[in-house]
Amino acid sequence: MILGLKNISFVGALLLIVSFSGFDNLAIANAENQPQQHSSNTKSQLHPVFRSILPKLKQKTQIQILLPKFIPESDEKTPIYAIIETATKSKYEILLGFSPNCNGGTACRLGIVAAEAVTKKMPRLRGKSVSLAKGITGYFEDFKCGANCSDATLTWRQKGVQYAIGLKAGDRTSLVKMANSAILP
Repeated sequence: MILGLKNISFVGALLLIVSFSGFDNLAIANAENQPQQHSSNTKSQLHPVFRSILPKLKQKTQIQILLPKFIPESDEKTPIYAIIETATKSKYEILLGFSPNCNGGTACRLGIVAAEAVTKKMPRLRGKSVSLAKGITGYFEDFKCGANCSDATLTWRQKGVQYAIGLKAGDRTSLVKMANSAILP
C-alpha cells in the first residue's frame, strides 16, 4: 500500500510539473497580485492579469500596447487569466478567461483585448459611436444571443493602431470603462 501511494504521489507531482510548463503564455489576477508600474509606452498601472504576459507582448509586437487597468469580474473570488492567442509585430490578441486553459469556449470565456496596425484594407469602424478619453471616438457593437451569447465589442483607432475590447454578453458602460482605463495613463 505504501509503495502504491509513493507511485501515485510521484505521478501526481509529475503531472503537476508538466501542467505548469505550458503556462508561459498566461497570467492570473487575484487579490494577492496588486497593480505595478510598467513601461509599455505609457507610465500607468498594469492590471495584474497582464503582468506575466507583458514581456512576451513587448518582445513580439512593435505597435503600442494598450491594456485595460479595469476588467469587470476580476476580484479575489473570481480569478481571470490572460492568454496570448496571437502576437506578431503588427498585431496582438489576448483571450480573457476564467480558466488557464480556456480556448475561447463559451463557459470559460470572459472576453478579448486586441490591437492591430491600421492598413488601407481595413474596413471602416462600425457600431454606435461613444465618446472615450482624450477625445477619441469608439464604436460599440452589442452582443447577440442564440445558442450562446457573443461578445459586445468596443473598437477605436489611436495613433495608427486599431484597438478592440470585448466582453461576453457585456454592457456598454463596462466596455467604455475598460477602454478608458487602457487609454488613460
